Amino acid sequence: IGTSVINANSFNEGTTVATVADMSNIIFRGNIDETEVGRLHPGMHINLSIGAIQGVKLPATLEYISPKGQNSNGAILFEIKAAAHIPDSITIRAGYSANAEIELDRRVQVLAVQEAAIHFEGDSPFVYPLTSAADAQPQSFERRSVNVGMSDGLYIEVQEGITNDMKLRGNEKTEE
Repeated sequence: IGTSVINANSFNEGTTVATVADMSNIIFRGNIDETEVGRLHPGMHINLSIGAIQGVKLPATLEYISPKGQNSNGAILFEIKAAAHIPDSITIRAGYSANAEIELDRRVQVLAVQEAAIHFEGDSPFVYPLTSAADAQPQSFERRSVNVGMSDGLYIEVQEGITNDMKLRGNEKTEE
């Protein structure tokens, strides 16, 4: 009220009266660390978690990865942009904060064991399968080299070296 509204022209940018946005066309903007950016590519599926909307994961598609990173507190971060797919049942407002989850790799129907059953010596993983009867005392185990794959921090994929019917020793208990 009381302010002049000026038309936009070649000498003046004009007065903004209203900002209109198509909220069905939302772009997620975020940053990713340099250690992970090499594993991303446009077209990847992303799940967005929006802070203002609890318990809902929104699908998005990665569209842009910055070719140059920016230094942020000693870490190099690359900007990413993803097109969010918003269902009509959810109301989104511009400026909401969000986190993106990007699945970099997946394994289905593989042999996986608890990481505690894998013993590492240097870069070489080993397991100790049971060689005696399960109820024999003392039990006996043999050391066997295995090839491992992906891990989620609790379970690790075993690609070669054991079968799914073997019983493995976990961490050995020692009396101190």
